[in-house]
Amino acid sequence: MELTSLTAISPVDGRYRKQVANLAPYFSEFGLIRYRVLVEIEYFFLLADKKFFKLPAAARKALKELSDNFNETDAQAIKEIEKTTNHDVKAVEYYIKQVLDKTANTLEAREFIHFGLTSQDINNTAIPLSFKHAMEFEYLPALINLQKHLHDLAVQWKEIPMLARTHGQAASPTRLGKEIMVFVERLENQVQLFSYVPYAAKFGGATGNFNAHHIAYPKTDWIALSNHFVEDILGLQRMQFTTQIEHYDHLAAHFDSIKRINNILIDLCRDIWTYISQDYFKQKTKAGEIGSSAMPHKVNPIDFENAEGNLGLANGILEHLSSKLPISRLQRDLTDSTVLRNIGVPIAHTLIALASIEKGLGKLVLNEKKIASDLEDNWAVVAEAIQTVLRRENYPNPYEALKDLTRGTSGINKESMHAFIDGLKVSAALKKELKKITPGNYTGVCPEY
Repeated sequence: MELTSLTAISPVDGRYRKQVANLAPYFSEFGLIRYRVLVEIEYFFLLADKKFFKLPAAARKALKELSDNFNETDAQAIKEIEKTTNHDVKAVEYYIKQVLDKTANTLEAREFIHFGLTSQDINNTAIPLSFKHAMEFEYLPALINLQKHLHDLAVQWKEIPMLARTHGQAASPTRLGKEIMVFVERLENQVQLFSYVPYAAKFGGATGNFNAHHIAYPKTDWIALSNHFVEDILGLQRMQFTTQIEHYDHLAAHFDSIKRINNILIDLCRDIWTYISQDYFKQKTKAGEIGSSAMPHKVNPIDFENAEGNLGLANGILEHLSSKLPISRLQRDLTDSTVLRNIGVPIAHTLIALASIEKGLGKLVLNEKKIASDLEDNWAVVAEAIQTVLRRENYPNPYEALKDLTRGTSGINKESMHAFIDGLKVSAALKKELKKITPGNYTGVCPEY
């Protein structure tokens, strides 16, 4: 069977392909080859600029054209070379040389392509660079847009009082907007932590010591030159002490950060799902859509369920990536290679989830009547307020008095609570103050937002 969205084994490249197609330029085989070509050519240009060899203008133009406009035809040509070399990075080197050879007077220059390098000097710059771009252009914008959507909803629902539930039981009232702001703040904090982690790279020859570079040009400061290349040209951070490979500690930190963010989003999905089950939210319907094949009335919270499932799957892969990649036998084993090819998979599942959450939030219709009735049905929650005011007044054993009235009992309502207040041996002014407390106005304060 030919590979199509119907025959793909992974739903990322099948059912959900349209949702995550923007990730292909970063995480596909094409994307990996494209970034390898970019790194090889930029390094080649740097050596030319440092006068290691003369590079004719026509040759530079041809290679710049290849780097800037790399396409699937180029990638397929490299894959054809790989059938012979059985080495993916060497195939990239040979293809660049083929392009170079089509221009004149390049014999002096051609062997400076991939000069002194090992494959991991290319992979461990190309992969973090593609990951960095995917984060900056795809993941972080989607996450920040979701955070903004949540903030807008928090503002919209700022004044909506709502029964809180701790341990699943009725608790001191809150406001719906503030509960959404909990997630806004959590996401903001984690995005900041994510941004502190550098995009690390390795660039130092076969075992990290510039052996080949130094033996060929001992007077060149290869450390300074490579720092300049990786940090100033590629925009990454070069690790100074490495084996053949980058140690992936910073990449693991990024994965752990995304996993924490996903956990926050799972928490959000479960809360919204629960509010829908409590009928605090209705959901907008769309003509022709079906909620259940058997029950016509159903409008299921499928967007939040889909998101939760994708976030969980992403986290499972992220957990393996962050725990496996920093471990490599001695100066290098090959276990990182196949694992690194999968870093786009959890990002894809995460972006599928972000889109599902956005879609689900857009369907929500606030059911203020149900929220208000839940508050009215739970007058026992003002017991905390009353006993606290009585403590202020040095009333004897106020907590115990309210506990005897409310704990484990039903039928507590406005009338029974006011009857209790009337029976207190306190001033009329204090009774009036206590009677002003309701489940709807006992919502405390929170910072402005």
